[in-house]
Amino acid sequence: MLPFEIPVQQAKQLLDQHSQSQPRVRLIDVREPWEAQLASIPGSELMPMNEFPSRAHQELDPEEHLLIVCKVGGRSLSVTNWLRQQGYEKAQSVAGGIDAWSRQIDPSIPRY
Repeated sequence: MLPFEIPVQQAKQLLDQHSQSQPRVRLIDVREPWEAQLASIPGSELMPMNEFPSRAHQELDPEEHLLIVCKVGGRSLSVTNWLRQQGYEKAQSVAGGIDAWSRQIDPSIPRY
């Protein structure tokens, strides 16, 4: 089984390498819409944490590799834990969240 957390560098590599693969790798942003308006990672899909229970089973495939991101990693770890309990064994939390992504991968993404 995959570790619960994945470093931002490894997440970026996966997204770059598997952009066209099946099952695909998806970057799911669990922050609030106002946060996504301030800063977001290109290609990420917004699904706020409070909407997860009603949307996950309709919009996410348990076979997909799901990379879950929030601001610094707390919410994404909670969502990843919930997803794993629901049978999404390939869900991983992006360690350090968008803040780490901005510092280590893409400094053009604003920090807030």
